[in-house]
Amino acid sequence: MGCLLKGGGGLYSRLVVGGVLLAAGAGSRLGHRPKSLLELGGVPLIRRQIIALSGAGIDELVVVLGHYAEQIEPLVQDFPVTLVRNPRPDEGQASSLRLGLAGLAGKLDAVVVGLADQPLINAQDVSAVIAAYKKRPEGCDVVVPRVGNERGNPVMFTAAILPEILAGDVNFGCRQWQQAHPERVHFMISDNPRYCLDIDEPADIAALAARTGHQLKWPTELTQAR
Repeated sequence: MGCLLKGGGGLYSRLVVGGVLLAAGAGSRLGHRPKSLLELGGVPLIRRQIIALSGAGIDELVVVLGHYAEQIEPLVQDFPVTLVRNPRPDEGQASSLRLGLAGLAGKLDAVVVGLADQPLINAQDVSAVIAAYKKRPEGCDVVVPRVGNERGNPVMFTAAILPEILAGDVNFGCRQWQQAHPERVHFMISDNPRYCLDIDEPADIAALAARTGHQLKWPTELTQAR
């Protein structure tokens, strides 16, 4: 695979991987603010995710926006990514995923799907999922990190199942495909808690600080807006 931020090939040059980053949510449990703009070390979470995916060597990345697209877009437009807007983000995550998958233009071997509200995922974490995908058992099409009994993200799947996902209705996405084909899902067993850390409500911000010492902060304009 190539690298979004640096030209040339990389460790996985024989595997062409696309990425979809989901950032269309309303943040209703966070006071209706864009949680992907929460900052860690002064860097918005959505930029951290793009850098992580790039650092893992993703060849092509589609970022799906919805609510707050006007606020988020200026912070990511300097990256060589494709921006897609979900005009009906309240239809759910599956609708955003389907738009992201449809926005992938290249001939791909596999796809990684990430969430923009995971504060600690880094390039090494994404690379570990890619490595697990390359070593997955025969007959498995999806690789999902699992920490204890909890499923994590990002997930990775073969591009061969894209037509199956996109053939479903607006509520049919990767999770629904997994439920329909559990025998074709491989769980990457891990003790890495970063795969299961995301931000949905104020308590999650406080818990992250208590457990890891990492402080998430709203940018000044969103703090002042409250």
